[in-house]
Amino acid sequence: MKKITILDLKKMKYERDKISMLTAYDFRTSVMLDACDVDILLVGDSVGNVVMGFENTLSVTVDNMLYHTKAVVRGRKRALVVADMPFMSYQVSIDEARRNAGILIKEGGAEAVKIEGGENVESVVKALSDIDIPVMGHIGLTPQSIHRMGGYKVQGKEERQQEKLLADALSVERGGAFAVVLEAIPQKLAAKITEKLKIPTIGIGAGPDCDGQVLVINDLLGLSGKFRPKFVKQYVQLEPIIKKAVSEYVGEVKKKKFPQDEFTFS
Repeated sequence: MKKITILDLKKMKYERDKISMLTAYDFRTSVMLDACDVDILLVGDSVGNVVMGFENTLSVTVDNMLYHTKAVVRGRKRALVVADMPFMSYQVSIDEARRNAGILIKEGGAEAVKIEGGENVESVVKALSDIDIPVMGHIGLTPQSIHRMGGYKVQGKEERQQEKLLADALSVERGGAFAVVLEAIPQKLAAKITEKLKIPTIGIGAGPDCDGQVLVINDLLGLSGKFRPKFVKQYVQLEPIIKKAVSEYVGEVKKKKFPQDEFTFS
């Protein structure tokens, strides 16, 4: 089993070998996804929404990310592990960004961090890259900016926005990022950015022309309730299966049918 590295991802772009990325937040999920040859496991700050029950990602802390990153790292053998830098962990100062990214790499075991933003974070991307902390960028719909954006909306529909997003992508690459996530932008714009950049693009709601794709694992498995963005394909609906199993368990306990002799020590 060959370990995935950043150099492998660059090679995959030039060989047109699509990159697969999924979020993971715990040990057992990490083990399963890694066994399926997922290339990148993203310990996303989406943990705030799908695991911790927050309305958005803004409440997630570095300590939260450290806890979940450690769990995911313990479960993977092949995949590259990338940890999200949560809100306000890199915006205050370069020193703060270095310190917090260092924690996720040194203590958490992540092999890279992900930062949201474009031209406004180029200096942060460069500062981290300069001390050998690999950085994945993230432009387009950036969840940490939902208040400015007015919610979770597609970005880059207007020509002015498209020019800005292309400039953001080039800025992130110039800062030293090894890859960039393109979220919720028009397909043609994503294709144009992918063609312009020397680094891989990972799309989520950005069409098929990106160098790779990413989804939130809970969305893929049908474990996100009624929430289902347009770009999400649910490969299975686990929620009703789980509810059925749990209901059967509760019923058997109430009716004194569980545990039977086969589940009891003599």
